[in-house]
Amino acid sequence: MTGDAPAPRRRGRPSRRAAAEGPDSRTRILEAARTEFAERGYDKTSIRGVARAAGVDAALVHHYFGTKDEVFAAAVELSFEPALVIPMVLGGPPEALGERLARYFLSVWENPASRAPLLAILRSALTHEAAAKVLRGFVLRRLLERIAADLDVPDATFRAELAASHMIGIAMLRYVIRAEPLASADPEDIVAMVAPTLQRYLTEG
Repeated sequence: MTGDAPAPRRRGRPSRRAAAEGPDSRTRILEAARTEFAERGYDKTSIRGVARAAGVDAALVHHYFGTKDEVFAAAVELSFEPALVIPMVLGGPPEALGERLARYFLSVWENPASRAPLLAILRSALTHEAAAKVLRGFVLRRLLERIAADLDVPDATFRAELAASHMIGIAMLRYVIRAEPLASADPEDIVAMVAPTLQRYLTEG
């Protein structure tokens, strides 16, 4: 064995070449992960498959995100963009919180660019407990609990879960099952009907 032999690479660390690809590699991985989960579902998506689709080494995916669950969680976050939505939802009159939340939620689902990966995320959550756990944790802790915590109401977690169940139920019936007349209803009509209930969940004592 000569001194020129390469040292074995530690598991989970990116190679020098992969690490040198810069911050854009993280964005490529996220976009590839969202596409892979959308096309293959949670069970059939792998770290290696995401890396291959992103054109990077699998070690770089582990470096940025760790496990498959963490990649999935990041793909969920990419679709919802909580850093943008929370200030938008909270940045208005408290008496219109339910309306802003309902309108935002429907706008994400009505956008064809975000609807496909969200459908895949929702379907994955229905068939795989790990995916369901990630989605529950994100919707509750990263979105609704942070919104509810900004308001002076008791039982914020319980209220957040009620709001989440209401909105996810609408997504299931409208976009997955496509139950009529909900599937063809005007989004503004849905907002008008749903907003008062979300308002009550999140703000009324």
